[in-house]
Amino acid sequence: MFFRLMRVPVVMLVAGLLGVAALPSGCSSKEVRYPEDHTRFMKIDKAMEELRNAYARRDLADIQGIMLPREALEKATNEIQQDFQTYQEIALEWTIDRVVIEGESVEVVVSWAGQWHKTPEDAGTRERGHGVLRWVGEKTVLLNGLDGDLPFGMALRRAGEPQPPGPRSR
Repeated sequence: MFFRLMRVPVVMLVAGLLGVAALPSGCSSKEVRYPEDHTRFMKIDKAMEELRNAYARRDLADIQGIMLPREALEKATNEIQQDFQTYQEIALEWTIDRVVIEGESVEVVVSWAGQWHKTPEDAGTRERGHGVLRWVGEKTVLLNGLDGDLPFGMALRRAGEPQPPGPRSR
């Protein structure tokens, strides 16, 4: 009889918990509190992804399309072009560590890892690092500068290294 009496509260407790779990938790839709800031962050994220994808596709025209025409970026453009001439395959991933916005200026701090292959059979080169990409603009976000250890220019970094021994000819 004691167990029969205990079943009723246990059943009521389980039914109550299931009822509470069935209620929607929080808002049914996410409302953006600051739509202008959210839109800007989305543009920055999109520009970062466009740059990464264009580099991995080895598409210099697309990279130049999101860069401001500045003398300071010419060196980076030349290094990127050298990478494209040296490597047939490029794989690049990065993580945005921090975004700092001051007026129209945006600094994006990234951690990156990449692989560069001269040929599909090549074991390739693996590198990783951290750097800062400087962007400007609100409606249109364009690359304005680069700082730190970024993946661009891998061919020049590796130019002085000895080549791995190949098959010997007799």
